[in-house]
Amino acid sequence: MINTAVTRGHHGGYADQTITTRKTDAERRSQRNAFDLQMSDALRAGRSPHFAGRVLTWVLATAVFMSLSAAGTARAEDWPGSPIRVIVPYSAGSAADIIPRIILEQVKNQLGQTIIVENKPGASGTIGARLAAQARPDGYTLLAASSGYTIAPATFPNLQYDPIKDFVGISTFGNLPCVLVVAPSKKIRTVQELVKMAKATSITFGSTGVGGPVYLTMERFRQAAGFKATIVPFKGAPEALTEVIAGRIDVYYSPLLAALPFIRGGEVVPLAVSSQKRVVALPDVPTTLEAGYANSNYNFWTGMFAPAKTPRAIVERMNAEISKALENPAVRQKLENIGVQPEPMTVEQFNEFIRHELKTNAELAEAAGIARH
Repeated sequence: MINTAVTRGHHGGYADQTITTRKTDAERRSQRNAFDLQMSDALRAGRSPHFAGRVLTWVLATAVFMSLSAAGTARAEDWPGSPIRVIVPYSAGSAADIIPRIILEQVKNQLGQTIIVENKPGASGTIGARLAAQARPDGYTLLAASSGYTIAPATFPNLQYDPIKDFVGISTFGNLPCVLVVAPSKKIRTVQELVKMAKATSITFGSTGVGGPVYLTMERFRQAAGFKATIVPFKGAPEALTEVIAGRIDVYYSPLLAALPFIRGGEVVPLAVSSQKRVVALPDVPTTLEAGYANSNYNFWTGMFAPAKTPRAIVERMNAEISKALENPAVRQKLENIGVQPEPMTVEQFNEFIRHELKTNAELAEAAGIARH
């Protein structure tokens, strides 16, 4: 009895697979007869035993290839049969680290398998991404990245991986908007008042690095509103927020997760959020689009990727598990408490979204005059 499954590739990152899980006795006899016939033809033609040896090598290599293909399929069907490693290319405790941990805790329970999260920060997430790109495409090493994934190609000249060719997107986790904040001492209560001040006199804004998501969020808003500003770099959101609170810089477009405690404590004033719609955590704070600044919104998202050629069955399975986890009421509550908007996508939608984000960020970086560094 033959049990055969065929999976066709979709997008550049999926592997075409044809699997035969068991051979019949008739098939094995047929292969032996074919080999015997090749050897006999070679000897009748006066060819050397060396040639016959080459035929034998070719047949054995073919058999090994077919065996490995079948083994790969068994892994896809049985996945996950061992712990899954998820690389987070950012520091522990960051928004891009906390969000996948919340979701993967639920996915772990659904799969009944251990998921190990490893932080591999550095170079705006490119170090961890490169490690994931080099992993075996067997579904046991995955990448949890953020919007920085689609910014790096526009700001790093010599990436050692290709975000399209070396990865396949599995699913988004959700969007985490940034929130524009100022100190109460600035006496600014609306985003329109901030823009008016910025046009009258140059303002300073905090950033965690030129070309990063926070920088591009502010740059997109600045271009849409039409004012000038001077960047002040910081190592991270805590340092930038501290300087805003002290009044030493004017404004910071902070990831919502980092800013929420200070907003709730009255230490900073939220003026607007960068998302297309208002966030549950700050229902009274408008979006910059609502405030009247067209094309001022910016996506700060997190999502999961797999090395290219990971079996389609595994990619689809993980996509389904993430979607299921995002429907869990407890998970949604945890995410909404930190300002995350769960937005699962299909595999096709996510990969199309990545292509769009790569194009948008390249155009934005060029308009902002950001040189690759």
